Amino acid sequence: MNISVVGQGYVGLPVSLAIFRAGHNVYGIDSNDLVVFGLNNGRSHIDDVQDIEIQKINSSGNYLATSDFAYVSKCEIIVVCLPTPLSDSSEPDLRILQGAVIDIAKNLTAGSLVIIESTIQPGTTRDLILPLITKNSGLGSNDFDLAFSPERIDPTNLNWNLQNTPKLVAGINSKSRGRASEFYSGFINQVYECESLEIAETAKLLENSFRLINISFINEISMLCQRLSIDINSVIAAASTKPYGFMAFYPSIGVGGHCIPIDPIYLSHTAKEVEVHTKMIDTAVEINKFMPKYFVFRAEKILGSLEYRKILVIGVAYKPNISDTRESPAEALILGLRAAGALVDWHDDLVKVWNGTNSAELTEEYDLAILATPHDYLDLAKLGNMPILNTRGSI
Repeated sequence: MNISVVGQGYVGLPVSLAIFRAGHNVYGIDSNDLVVFGLNNGRSHIDDVQDIEIQKINSSGNYLATSDFAYVSKCEIIVVCLPTPLSDSSEPDLRILQGAVIDIAKNLTAGSLVIIESTIQPGTTRDLILPLITKNSGLGSNDFDLAFSPERIDPTNLNWNLQNTPKLVAGINSKSRGRASEFYSGFINQVYECESLEIAETAKLLENSFRLINISFINEISMLCQRLSIDINSVIAAASTKPYGFMAFYPSIGVGGHCIPIDPIYLSHTAKEVEVHTKMIDTAVEINKFMPKYFVFRAEKILGSLEYRKILVIGVAYKPNISDTRESPAEALILGLRAAGALVDWHDDLVKVWNGTNSAELTEEYDLAILATPHDYLDLAKLGNMPILNTRGSI
């Protein structure tokens, strides 16, 4: 089949590769002309995809990156993998998704299947996406199929990948659900069909709200352990010996990336609309936002004062061994340190350039190093006897 994948980022590009390997022709649609140019010239812009993989699909003649939505008219299936961020006021922002859906609708042909993989609030596929398509396509709701199948991609995860991670699928009707299920079964080992769109939409938000709440909880326990001079990681290791009823989460400077800091707020926003208070989510968000301030406080305890003290923040990606800085809590940490008068540089050879500045070298020329994101390549011996504040522990 001919398949369009709208969005060629951390979700859309791996999905495009999987669809290509399943034997389909793929049009990778992206609004970023630099991304399109790079892909068509064999260059990947994400950690999980190597240049050689892009060069291989390019040479096959069965993949094309483009910014032209006209290619949608050639396709039986359109998969939408676009970001759904938060607005400046921390509200769900669906403008990118809405704009793309309108462009898809203008080029949609009867009989096509549209699948939304973007994270959205419960009811969005039925109450927003469906009317947008019918309004802008000239097609009736029975003239095309519509499904929702939330992405489950964890960059650099060596155990769980696109193929072996179970896939949730729901449809506007049973026909849409069945078509989407059959499609994904061609390159994903296990497909789980949900009874309704709203179940699948809410399941995605639950998954990442669960993670946010537990990460925030372990950060609270870590702060307690620090005050009591107890090693939090030893506590977690001991608790992990229990074979039931416990799942290990680990302390950090906070959460980042495209899911955990954002998805729970989509769920909380929906709850407020129906006058339900999600106190645990709201509290977890507050704890998460507090963590960079906590480590500014810890740095002050170590140095006495941060005024004109030289500090190196190590690792600014949102998780180890990737270059992705989306929603990275390291930014709030650096801003907090500078607000307290510190002279702050950062080091991350995977990121290299960030917010208009370059990665600094690992040297002994600082008063304090703060380990924010522990990439595997780091050689902390280069810091000599400099004090190191490890955000992943409590001692």
